[in-house]
Amino acid sequence: MERFMQSTGEEEETQLTELQTKLAMELQEMGDVAKDLTAGTVGGAAQLIVGHPFDTIKVKLQSQPTPAQGQPPKFAGAMDAVKQTLAAEGPRGLYKGMGAPLATVAAFNALLFTVRGQMEAVLRSEPGAPLTVNQQVVAGAGAGVAVSFLACPTELIKCRLQAQSALAAAAPAAAPVGGGAATATATVAAVKYGGPIDVAKHVLRSEGGVGGLFKGLFPTLAREVPGNALMFGVYEAIKQYLAGGQDTSSLGRGSLVVAGGLAGASFWGSVYPTDVVKSVIQVDDYKNPKYSGSMDAFRKILAADGVKGLYKGFGPAMARSVPANAACFLAYEVTRSALG
Repeated sequence: MERFMQSTGEEEETQLTELQTKLAMELQEMGDVAKDLTAGTVGGAAQLIVGHPFDTIKVKLQSQPTPAQGQPPKFAGAMDAVKQTLAAEGPRGLYKGMGAPLATVAAFNALLFTVRGQMEAVLRSEPGAPLTVNQQVVAGAGAGVAVSFLACPTELIKCRLQAQSALAAAAPAAAPVGGGAATATATVAAVKYGGPIDVAKHVLRSEGGVGGLFKGLFPTLAREVPGNALMFGVYEAIKQYLAGGQDTSSLGRGSLVVAGGLAGASFWGSVYPTDVVKSVIQVDDYKNPKYSGSMDAFRKILAADGVKGLYKGFGPAMARSVPANAACFLAYEVTRSALG
């Protein structure tokens, strides 16, 4: 009887220890999620503040219609777009459309880094083990899928606000004989938005309800999945190269800035044409669309402007990607480290 009671006591003690260990692991996982959420939010805010003016110029160049034969384009290039924007709208014009991403930047980057962090936990051979570059690629791709469903409606609103002045000015010049594509351009130009909420209301009321906010989801996925896979893979590869091995915990801020900047450049350098297709679809008119879908937009851009049409605004995008992503990754790493 004494042996039985001793055995029962040992079993209960073992079960209690296992329960405590399981609870500790769950609390650790919850803590990691909270840390990723916080660090991702701070990183996203840093990225937005540094990069939004570049993004505004990128979208203006992407969305300006092809001019009629013999007519000059609205913007001759990135610097001309900056000058015209400052002259017409002042410095605030460079931050047009910032309300939508600012309102969701916390959710977007928190989701990106949290999903990536959770995928890292799944891919690790044991808790705390560093991931290989290939594993970071897989984690980045998974994070890209998740954030696409948040990025699509946010960027639709942002692009509408950023592009409306360029579309309005270009509409008369773009009108060919017999209407055609100019009808869509003129219709889009006629819609004047007072801000992000106004765009959302207009789309919900007049462009198919909630589904209208997800216009351009396919090219958004085609941008975010491979783009984030490459970005996080490059980020980890550069960190490991600079650290001389898989343990990158001792890297200084300068190294993190270099790795983050080059990682951001790899994102945009690899998927930029997809972003152009996304932008023109999201600013296209709902009732008189110029494009029937992503592939149709791709073909028409090539037919009208050649390969260079798929790289409209590429200069501002690349100029933005390095400092903006350097700021994002640095802010994330510093915040994550401070949280323990």
